[in-house]
Amino acid sequence: MVLRMLSIEDMNITGKTVFVRVDMNTPIDPKTGKLMEFNRIKEASVTIRDLKKSKVVVASHQGRVGRNDFISLEQHAEALANFLGYEVKFVDDIFGPTARKKIDSLSIGEVLLLDNLRLSAEENKEFIPKDAAKTMLVQRLYKLFDACVLDSFPTAHRSCPSIVGFSELLPSCGGRIVEKELKALNKLLNVAKGICATVLGGAKISDRLEAIDTLIANNRADKVLLTGTVGNVFLKASGQLDAKLGIDDEVKYVKQAKKLLTNHPDVFEMPKDVAIMSNDSRVEVLIKELKPNDKILDIGSMTIDNYSRIIKSSGTIFMSGPPGMFEDNRFSKGTEELLRAMASSFGTTIVSGGHLSAALERIGRKELIDHVSTAGGALVLFLAGKKLPLLEVLDKSARKKIK
Repeated sequence: MVLRMLSIEDMNITGKTVFVRVDMNTPIDPKTGKLMEFNRIKEASVTIRDLKKSKVVVASHQGRVGRNDFISLEQHAEALANFLGYEVKFVDDIFGPTARKKIDSLSIGEVLLLDNLRLSAEENKEFIPKDAAKTMLVQRLYKLFDACVLDSFPTAHRSCPSIVGFSELLPSCGGRIVEKELKALNKLLNVAKGICATVLGGAKISDRLEAIDTLIANNRADKVLLTGTVGNVFLKASGQLDAKLGIDDEVKYVKQAKKLLTNHPDVFEMPKDVAIMSNDSRVEVLIKELKPNDKILDIGSMTIDNYSRIIKSSGTIFMSGPPGMFEDNRFSKGTEELLRAMASSFGTTIVSGGHLSAALERIGRKELIDHVSTAGGALVLFLAGKKLPLLEVLDKSARKKIK
């Protein structure tokens, strides 16, 4: 079935109050608590600017409960205003009386940013759409809105209330980011060629493991180059790493990785060497030389050379998640060198995730990549052919309007 989606132009929202779900989730400096880069906020501004004839209420999450990136969105409001060139009001509330009063008092052309959605317990859970529509978050707010614009492609694989709840009760369309992503990806995938190499890194394991099997089955991953935490899981599954990884559900993930290695023995490439911290400096060691307390912070030079050769000889290359702790210059080598290899490749190249987007900006290679997406796990699952809740509810809303 071909997915359908309404655009902003299909909606009669001039002068109306519009709920806009974006993704401004941004890396946070653990020392200062400040925003480290602004790509997702800049992207969100495009849709918001195109709604200048409406009353706009913007919502996003930031970080996860219990982590150092779980902060208020007050800084995001200031950054968003800088990109828009006009004021963004901020309220340190989501659906309480203060937020509702602020929404009700908006004038045409004004923008209000609600506080971090994950301050609401409901937003930290996933629901089927009809149940999401019954949550307090949606029920307290939806009557204040005339329409909903969903532009949170990086969280398209999540079914939290702000993404799948409002569309059950309000006319809904996709925003500019969703439009851009789908057009670019469909175009690239139609011309994708040759051997397909998928480079997976970062700290998020579940999305990667869920997608790998389908990526391979759909010929999206003839070779899977493993780095980061997901690489460590496969190293342990293959018996090359003995130490505990220090991640939740480690036993479950290692078991899944073992199954994937058994089912697809010739597909996976794992690090041969890695970088660790020793005396406050980067030191590279072979996997077999790792000690139990060594913390892997990047891939090593041998692995970089091997992966770079595979990347440059592939017809289509997809990379999601940084190979190491790239925020620290001592451990940015793996991330930067693999991105340089992609930039110099003659294949079709797709880079996924806010961290890699920021790294590309830093090394000045962004314009040499065919498509750069701020989406991480959502893009991995999209390429794997999985159904994404955000796209499903947009399709449902479009079909309602056509009927």
